[in-house]
Amino acid sequence: MPIRITGLNSGLDTEAIISALVSSYDYKTEKYKKAQTKLSWKQEKWKELNTKIYSFYQSVGNLRFSNAYNLKSTISSDATKVTIGKGGDAPNGTQKLNVLELAQSGSMTGTEIKKSDGSPASGSTTLGELGYNETGMVTVTLGDGTQKQIEVKADMTIGQFAGKLKEAGLNANFDAANGRMFVSSKNSGKAGDFKIDGKALTNLGLDATKGATKIAGQDAKIKLNGVEYTSSSNSFSINGLNFTVQGITGDGDDKAVTITTSTDAQGIYDKVKDFLTSYNSLINEITALYNAPTAKGYEPLSNEEKDAMSETEVEMWEQKIKDSLLRRDDSLESVMSVMISSMSQSFKIDGKTYYLSSFGINTMSYLDAPDNQQNAYHIDGDEDDATTAGKSDKLMAMINSDPDTVVSFMQQLATNLYGAIDEKMKSTDLRSAYTVYNDKEMASEYSDYTSLIKKWEERLQKQEDYYYKKFAAMETALSKINSQSGAFGSMLGV
Repeated sequence: MPIRITGLNSGLDTEAIISALVSSYDYKTEKYKKAQTKLSWKQEKWKELNTKIYSFYQSVGNLRFSNAYNLKSTISSDATKVTIGKGGDAPNGTQKLNVLELAQSGSMTGTEIKKSDGSPASGSTTLGELGYNETGMVTVTLGDGTQKQIEVKADMTIGQFAGKLKEAGLNANFDAANGRMFVSSKNSGKAGDFKIDGKALTNLGLDATKGATKIAGQDAKIKLNGVEYTSSSNSFSINGLNFTVQGITGDGDDKAVTITTSTDAQGIYDKVKDFLTSYNSLINEITALYNAPTAKGYEPLSNEEKDAMSETEVEMWEQKIKDSLLRRDDSLESVMSVMISSMSQSFKIDGKTYYLSSFGINTMSYLDAPDNQQNAYHIDGDEDDATTAGKSDKLMAMINSDPDTVVSFMQQLATNLYGAIDEKMKSTDLRSAYTVYNDKEMASEYSDYTSLIKKWEERLQKQEDYYYKKFAAMETALSKINSQSGAFGSMLGV
């Protein structure tokens, strides 16, 4: 590369002249850089929107199936005795439930333990200090019949003995403050009960014949619609009904708790409302992007142009461009069109034709709707929607009177909408799977810009080098002429 010099001998502004001579090459380079920047912004815009469309597509897919609407509301007439758990698919109707016994774990509370001299015991107190000076065995029998032997000696501490009980499958703890051993089964129910036998228990305070209190583990017992059921815990799951018992009712219909299951109308309403809220949010954004104001005359800024502006001005300039990137975009129009068309379809149920409007769900007129919200749906009587809150709630009325029709319609609508979006997301030569815009084409175009920019940068460099070489030669020649003129003048005494 030639040495770049200024016009020391010619007095010319070499940099400015060369810059002007190569300006056409510089213009081309900047043109393609700006185009690539604009394309990268468009790619990012599409990625963000595609993520939202795909998320909506997935949620709509779930609404195609009846279990999405199979919402039940189950109420207990006495929550102090029976509480209803989540989930389940109990049949609509009323059931009678009697709680006869509650499940409980087997437990034992020992008598107070003291040393032979009457002083308080601690976890480090040995059995010998309690008066047990032998070597013997303690047998632990669990509810399932499993037996474990614990060897006890005079030098074993109370804390060590509690540890052995834990190893045998029990919960055990010595409360030094009260001087008592507390033992319980790890599982509730009859099968979780236990028994402890051994001579050393008398010194340890765990001898039931000497005052230790033993409570047997037992199963919960209920009677549902006249049929008895048992459980090792207080939780039951019967015929789609999940519940927990927590208080004895006694036997007899007059003492039974009433369990009432019905269709959760509010739950179905909320499901429809949530779907429309998601749809409205997406279609409003798509509509706004499609109708965005033009940014004609705005192009990404070069570094020199940015230097001449404030950060705020640069940000506003670029935002103007970014907001308009999908204006009148063909791919966007295609997605918007299938979504709007799918939502306006009718479906037959038991020979009758229904639209969303049949359930009091409508779009506003183009004259009344806010900008870019002409395609959004509103539910008549929705208390959260100021535009329709005062109207009769037809949707809730339909759910209460004929929930099957509402659910069937929503399933068909979701299936149709899901299929339409799915078709737009299929892979082609121009786009990847689950993508509604031509990401492959854009990636190829971005790569082409990279090649073009490199080519024009090389051309620019070549031309600059050419002119700098020419000007360098001229400056060298002028330098020689000046040197010769000086020497000639000296000879003439000038």
